[in-house]
Amino acid sequence: MHGFNDDEICNFVELTHEKPVNIQFIEFMPFDGNVWNVKKLVLYSEMLDIVVKQFTGLKRLQDHPTDTAKNFCIGGHQGTVSFIKSMTEHFCAGCNRLRLLAGGNFKVCLFGPSEVSLRDPLCLSAEDHELREIIGAELKRKKASHAGMFDIAKTANRPMIHIGG
Repeated sequence: MHGFNDDEICNFVELTHEKPVNIQFIEFMPFDGNVWNVKKLVLYSEMLDIVVKQFTGLKRLQDHPTDTAKNFCIGGHQGTVSFIKSMTEHFCAGCNRLRLLAGGNFKVCLFGPSEVSLRDPLCLSAEDHELREIIGAELKRKKASHAGMFDIAKTANRPMIHIGG
């Protein structure tokens, strides 16, 4: 976030020099409870510019079709760096992430407010085929893209700490 932790980007990237870790940066997203303000948003292009200025040999890696991140390696580094362009790029059509929340609700989109309970059918001894139908119906309602960078902020959604994203 601008003015909060954007000065730490290169410190995190430096961790990939000696450690085989993947450092992921995600654009600040509007979730209930996080005091969203577009001025806090550090765009992918800004983050990438900061990294390019500090680290030579940044190379784009081939992403898997279901990746939500843009992946990079740096010559001489053991780890990799990724950027999740959640606000500036729609990757919804290729996203295959599904979430089962602690309370038993099933969610097909981190940004989407839609959830369906799997707990209730399980408590009623639902058969496997019934659960497949519930999950399949929710998957069919998954959208090819989210509402867009400015409209998504108006969409009611759980706070991220309640989703476990």
